[in-house]
Amino acid sequence: MAKRARVLIDCKDKHGLVYRISKVFYDYGLNIDSNREFVDKDSRKFFMRSVVTGDFDENSLQNDLCKIVPEGTNVRVITPRRKKIVILATKESHALGDILIRHADGELDADIEAVIANRETLKDLVERFDIPFIYIPAEDISREEHEEKLLKALEIYDIDLIVLAKYMRILTANFVSNYQGKILNIHHSFLPAFIGANPYKQAYERGVKIIGATAHFVTNDLDEGPIIAQDVIPVNHRFDWKDMQKAGRDVEKVVLSRALNLVLNDRVFIHGNKTIVF
Repeated sequence: MAKRARVLIDCKDKHGLVYRISKVFYDYGLNIDSNREFVDKDSRKFFMRSVVTGDFDENSLQNDLCKIVPEGTNVRVITPRRKKIVILATKESHALGDILIRHADGELDADIEAVIANRETLKDLVERFDIPFIYIPAEDISREEHEEKLLKALEIYDIDLIVLAKYMRILTANFVSNYQGKILNIHHSFLPAFIGANPYKQAYERGVKIIGATAHFVTNDLDEGPIIAQDVIPVNHRFDWKDMQKAGRDVEKVVLSRALNLVLNDRVFIHGNKTIVF
């Protein structure tokens, strides 16, 4: 019975790689539905994403591909499935609400296992979508104690991705290490110029002419992980800081959903502190 798989390969560049990989597909009798490749000339790193269909065993295909590519190659043969995600939130509703609506409309190839928040503000919103809401307060306890409770809550889910939907807490290195490459964050694109409280007011006072948003993977370097998606929109002197904030939130939710879809569809390779996006 024919099935479909996403084949993801990244390795040192070498002459004839596309031919060798394609020959393995041919020998298996696979049809190549789509194919993209890229070579980073600075690092001489090769990236390839192929979607193939046919009758095959995933492990056998992966093993045979590993035989014809350079040593140390990362080869993944992924049978598409609905991934499982957990969303972390605080009290801002725009990013979370957008994801919940897209999920309800069938736009996300994922199941939302739960929403976990350090405030109860969004409980009613989440429960309208019949998704579990878990409240883990952070008051009067240390960051480490709070994260211990958070990690314990996450343990019951076999998740593929954690989405920070305006989760207003800094994660420790210990937490990040538990979910390396599996935490997606969204924030305004004013960093590092306008940090701290009310960046939109700071931007307004500076007279900025564009505002935007950045979605990235979370690392131990605060807000400096590999960027997945960004966008900007123009603003002018007619915008006060509240207008800018409203427009910025619109950009944030669109960019976050775009990045989430890219990750869910295995279109993103992490390459050092940047990404290759197919």
